[in-house]
Amino acid sequence: MKAIEQIKGTCIPVPIRDVDTDMILPAQYLTSTGSSGYGQFLFKRLRDQSQDFPLNNPKYNNASIILAGDNFGCGSSREAAVWALRDAGIRAIIAPSFADIFKNNCGKNGILTIALPADAIDGLITTATKIQLGMTINLKELTIVTESTDPSSSETNFSFTYDEFRRHCLLNGLDDMDYLLSHIEDIRSYFSERRHS
Repeated sequence: MKAIEQIKGTCIPVPIRDVDTDMILPAQYLTSTGSSGYGQFLFKRLRDQSQDFPLNNPKYNNASIILAGDNFGCGSSREAAVWALRDAGIRAIIAPSFADIFKNNCGKNGILTIALPADAIDGLITTATKIQLGMTINLKELTIVTESTDPSSSETNFSFTYDEFRRHCLLNGLDDMDYLLSHIEDIRSYFSERRHS
């Protein structure tokens, strides 16, 4: 996994509560045994149902940060939904809350899930709907700084919390197995002591 210290990108607003994994990646597109190639199907059903869905808007081409409603990633434990987000270039999702399994799957696949208060999210979504909203997320410092091309829009700063274990892994480019292997000598010492006790 590639280490992540900072993410800089454009925001795309998805102002929907309870976005489930079947909305993110509809089941009929689960046709691959690998983890790549799913990006083209990201939010496919919602994109087909409405031309006004944000992913259909060229304004958000190449956006890498999703702003969304509460309980993002609920539903099934479908890890392919996370693969679709990653494959489409999404590097972070900011919402008031996330489903636990989805959040864990994101962390293991190098996508940041950041919880901010609902009123802050609402304000960011409103801004990103009106103008192009950029954002720098600093995982090391646990800060977010917004920026826009609109001179009348002021910079906004946020701080956030993050699970320390997952933060350590992301900052150091470690998946769960890498993390275990980084403690291999401690593990060997522990079992050696147990054998002689």
